[in-house]
Amino acid sequence: MGQALHFTDDSFNKEVLESEQPVLVDFWAAWCGPCRMIEPIVEELAVEYEGKVKIGKVDVDNSPNVAMQYGIRSIPTILIFKKGEVVDTIVGAVSKNELVSRIQAN
Repeated sequence: MGQALHFTDDSFNKEVLESEQPVLVDFWAAWCGPCRMIEPIVEELAVEYEGKVKIGKVDVDNSPNVAMQYGIRSIPTILIFKKGEVVDTIVGAVSKNELVSRIQAN
C-alpha cells in the first residue's frame, strides 16, 4: 500500500533529483497548522499515484538544507519535480482537486 515517502537532506538527491518518475515534494513541519490540513490529501495522493508519481515530504525542521536550497520561505510549499527540475510550485494549503490538476499538468 502506498504512502508518502520521507525525504531528508541525505536522501533528497537520490530519491527526488535522480528519480525516473515525476516527484511531488511537500515541504512541511509538525507545528504548521495548514501543513497538517493537507497531510491527509498528500497521503491519499501517494496511494492513488503509486507507481506513476513519487509522493513524499520534507520536514523543514529536520532537513533545513534542502528547504534552503529551494528557497522555501513559507510552508506548506509543494514542488513538483520532473527529471530533477522543478516544474511547478504550489504555496499554501490547496484542495485535492488543485493538486491533482497540477500533477496531471506535469
